[in-house]
Amino acid sequence: MAISTDLHTSADDRRHELATFLRSRRERISPEQVGLPAVGRRRTPGLRREEVAGLAAVGVTWYTWLEQGRDIQVSVQVLDAVARALLLDRTERSHLFALAGAEDPTPVKECSTVSSAIRAVVDQLDPFPAVVISSRFDILAYNRAYTWLVGDLDTIPEEDRNIMWMIFTDTPIARNLADLAAARAGVVARFRTVMADHAAEPAWKTLVGRLRKVSPDFEEAWERHEVAGMVNGFKQFVLPEVGLLRFEYTNLWLGPRSGTRLVGYVPHDQDTRDRLHQLASAR
Repeated sequence: MAISTDLHTSADDRRHELATFLRSRRERISPEQVGLPAVGRRRTPGLRREEVAGLAAVGVTWYTWLEQGRDIQVSVQVLDAVARALLLDRTERSHLFALAGAEDPTPVKECSTVSSAIRAVVDQLDPFPAVVISSRFDILAYNRAYTWLVGDLDTIPEEDRNIMWMIFTDTPIARNLADLAAARAGVVARFRTVMADHAAEPAWKTLVGRLRKVSPDFEEAWERHEVAGMVNGFKQFVLPEVGLLRFEYTNLWLGPRSGTRLVGYVPHDQDTRDRLHQLASAR
């Protein structure tokens, strides 16, 4: 019974928070902002409830109940209309859908650009390898030291600059990884976990389809349906010029977790540190 009561209280709290949030957003908007005439006396700031309902094309009674925190069913289509009527920005829109316990039908897509400040950080980490990777494992930015591990990325078509693609095809990173089988199993499990939020997106499905056609090893790993979280870890590379390099790698999130991240590789031992400086001097 205690669990049931707690869940009921949690739902009540969320509806109350939703009601308060909607009211605060409504009160900050002037009629002029949404093309309505400012006529008549207004006892409260901002829009009236009936004006929001009209802008969202929903019933006044229904919107009033929503803003009163009543326990009613809310469709994503109506939430979308209310978000537009209240001129919610990206963060506010996400908050609205979270409070309503609904999935946004048009979520904010991850930004595929990297700011000049982040690029400067990546460059400054040299001679330690560093790379910025999207949630889909696309390589967005990297420094010189990272190319020592994965090869000259300028020779790889932009659509193929993807960790999944490069590990399962004949590229330098696939040849340089000390334990390729473990790396492949790990990246597929992490990718599958993240893809749960992007399963309907064409770019994600296209990447999986391409890999299934060109790599039997990927097909086998994909069919195991294993999942894993994004964690920091340990990775080894064997380069023809200097031999074994051992790293501890760390994910630094640049946005919501499971989104774009900066991955930095720190030498695990003095031998690796010395060999990195050797590579830096020779190139």
